[in-house]
Amino acid sequence: MHTHTSTSKTLQIERDGGIVTLRFNRPAAFNAIDEPMANAFLAAIKSLAADPTVRAVILCGAGKAFIAGGDLATLRADPVKGAKDLLVPLNEAIMCMADMNAPIIAQVHGASAGGGLSLMMHADFVVAAQGTKFNLAYINLGVNCDVGGSYMLPRLVGLRNALEIALLGDTFSADEALRYGLINRVVPPEELQAAVQTLAHRLAQGPTLAYGRMRRLIRASFDHPLQEQLAAEAREFIASGSSLDFKAGLEAFFTKTPAKFQGH
Repeated sequence: MHTHTSTSKTLQIERDGGIVTLRFNRPAAFNAIDEPMANAFLAAIKSLAADPTVRAVILCGAGKAFIAGGDLATLRADPVKGAKDLLVPLNEAIMCMADMNAPIIAQVHGASAGGGLSLMMHADFVVAAQGTKFNLAYINLGVNCDVGGSYMLPRLVGLRNALEIALLGDTFSADEALRYGLINRVVPPEELQAAVQTLAHRLAQGPTLAYGRMRRLIRASFDHPLQEQLAAEAREFIASGSSLDFKAGLEAFFTKTPAKFQGH
């Protein structure tokens, strides 16, 4: 099954079985996020989060880059209104991403900067093409980061590295991003799509509800004392007891056959 639909000119949505690809589509602007793109992204993420047949999500950019950041022309015209118009839908989308079951993969090439880098950090996996350039960039414009950049960056790379990346605003390479722990893998550009597809297909055959529980527990762990985290784990584990996937996993273990997970 392969269908192709598009909710807006600035965001293409492609579906292949349980795998959904969201492609940011303003290639002439290096996919800088403007208000229509922010709202289209929120609508798409809400729709995916509500659809139990979605098993993996890929975020990528059309043309020469992943996302160069927020649309500076929008912000220059009216900084206060422009910021609100972008951040209200983007922040809601980030919260929705954090809560969904299907794992999210960012497929990154060219450049990931500013708000694009902040958004990228919320994915569960980041696979980047060799040669990709990264820059948190905000400080070079005289402004602080947004879209959860200050929340995710120290969690991914540690406090010292986060302050260096955020305060100096330097460009760094894919290999440096890998060393920081900001991304998972670096592959040659011609292998990027295949590497991401392989990962997405693997995830799409997995226990989607358990993925959701696992990704939420891991992210929440930074903000919970141990006792709260233990209680949350126990609550979710017991809730998983009634899932078909847990039954399938146990059966596979005892019969020494591969588990066939349905995602529920």
